[in-house]
Amino acid sequence: MSLYTKIIPVLIIFTLFFQGGYNVTEQEIPNDIAIAFKVGTAKELARFFNDNLELTVGENEDIYSKSQAERIMDDFFTKHPPKDFNFIHKGGKEDAQYAIGRLETFKGNFRVYMLLKPKENQLLIHQLRIEDEIE
Repeated sequence: MSLYTKIIPVLIIFTLFFQGGYNVTEQEIPNDIAIAFKVGTAKELARFFNDNLELTVGENEDIYSKSQAERIMDDFFTKHPPKDFNFIHKGGKEDAQYAIGRLETFKGNFRVYMLLKPKENQLLIHQLRIEDEIE
């Protein structure tokens, strides 16, 4: 038996195993979330909200419906017009993704934490926390 006949089946199995796992676990956080923060559009951001989500923004800290959370974010963006937003870190596994971002506004900078979970083949925000950035 030649070396190739031994290696090729192992390579095929290895490729199939890791290719299949990669597709399941590496669902990317939509770039439209970053754009919504950068532009300050609560309506666009709400497209990625779960039906109910845990939201912490300023004094608002509770579990809100999608529409309530959209109104809170709209108020936040009105009071803190964004200049820029960038993801600092992203990670997770197949059942949950998280991201940490930095939101620069004309009235200060904020740290943004979010937890996203897949629902009907789309990552949705289940938890969102916006805190003053301590420099």
